[in-house]
Amino acid sequence: MHHHNSKRKKLIKIIAVYLGMTISTIAIVTFIILIVLGFRFDINRQQIEQYAFLQFNSTPIGSMVAVDGRDISGRTPNKTSVPEGTHEVVVWRDGYETWRKTLYVKSGTLTWLSHILMIPNKLSVEPVEKYDAVYMSLASADGKYMAVQQYADKPSFDLVDLSVDTVKSVNLTIPKKDYSEAYNQSANHSFRINKWDHSERYLLIQHNYNDRVEWLVLDSQDENNSKNITKLFDLDFSNVEFSGNGGNIMFVLESGNIRKIDTGAGTISKPLVSKVKQFNLYDQNIVTYIGDDDSGARLVGLYRDGDETPFIIREIPASDIDSLSVASTHYFNQDYVAIIQGKKVDILNGSYRNSIINNTPNLALLKTFEIVENAKHIGFSPDGQYFLAQSGANFTSYDLEYDNLTSSTVDNSSAVSSLKWLNDSYFWSDNGGNLSIREFDGSNPRSINKVTLGQDIVITHSGRYIYSIDSAATSGYQLQRVRLILP
Repeated sequence: MHHHNSKRKKLIKIIAVYLGMTISTIAIVTFIILIVLGFRFDINRQQIEQYAFLQFNSTPIGSMVAVDGRDISGRTPNKTSVPEGTHEVVVWRDGYETWRKTLYVKSGTLTWLSHILMIPNKLSVEPVEKYDAVYMSLASADGKYMAVQQYADKPSFDLVDLSVDTVKSVNLTIPKKDYSEAYNQSANHSFRINKWDHSERYLLIQHNYNDRVEWLVLDSQDENNSKNITKLFDLDFSNVEFSGNGGNIMFVLESGNIRKIDTGAGTISKPLVSKVKQFNLYDQNIVTYIGDDDSGARLVGLYRDGDETPFIIREIPASDIDSLSVASTHYFNQDYVAIIQGKKVDILNGSYRNSIINNTPNLALLKTFEIVENAKHIGFSPDGQYFLAQSGANFTSYDLEYDNLTSSTVDNSSAVSSLKWLNDSYFWSDNGGNLSIREFDGSNPRSINKVTLGQDIVITHSGRYIYSIDSAATSGYQLQRVRLILP
């Protein structure tokens, strides 16, 4: 009998131990899950609340962060959690100006503050190239090259490689065989850099001569491989957009028709869309356009390369047409279209039409808001997260991810030129002959250096330098840079 009781007690003890272990494991796992989900015990309120997460990073890394006056352990990149509400974030580092932002966060959300650009307290301008004159400059999309055109009447361009600290420059000249009236001494010529292709190899050049326009493609690796696409197809194009990375495939606007051309094969498509006033190309194969129908109404449409027909997003009666424009982007597996009519902005999201998979587009209204005045310039940031509408010094930005709408001004006078994106989160202005940068919402404005109005600005991929153009100290002009990441 005693032996039987011992075995029973031992079994009960084992069961109790395993039960305790199970309960402990469940409690620990539950606790970890709650921590991961952002739940914290609020000492002041004596209750458990779900917090929000803040993730920080900066250029350069290694900056200190404080939230609501409390230092966060570690240097960027780092993170913390905070209760729902409004918080002040301060980021600092020796030798750099302090970065500040006040933001509202909701419980259970993750807010990325990974775009922080630290600007040195002392900025010095370093000349890197000298020019007798500068007519036009244009940086490639990823900031690897800057094309500088000294004279409007010469098909000559300086290609500057910005991918290395010691910049290298070569001169490119379009052969005379590739542009019209090249040997006519009395002809009036003007050349203008229009755009880079996606591969950062080809330049589209607009050539005006004797009241005519033609389009040239300059191969930056072999100027003798240049092409005159107007001569090749014997058609007048009012707009040309690169598609793909080979420099051969393009969408063009010809007599109100959007067509696709292949300069390598010498082929041109049938009209893909007709009665078009203007169009934009996004991601090499998405065309958004504004056109007319037979009744005179204005159409906002979208065409995807490969579709049989375009899709009409919106039809606007002729009596209601007022400063109409459209832009598109893609962000986190969602397609977005912005339609601006006068002061009204509609942001649509969903998925574009695809005739192969789904013949019906799924675009729904996401956000409607009004801007101060009719927008002169619109567009999305390079990564697609932010929409920007500008008119003069006034601009409005909209954050697609966090549904934040912000309006601000560059300064108290009209902006000289359109605001342009410096990177995915900052844009720049040359208003007043001074380069200034600020975040997408207008916060943290920084003055960098003096520049020549109308010339391009570019930040290198590493964020180490900002390149610009200004008058040289003695005479002529210079390509110059300011170092943002201190040695």
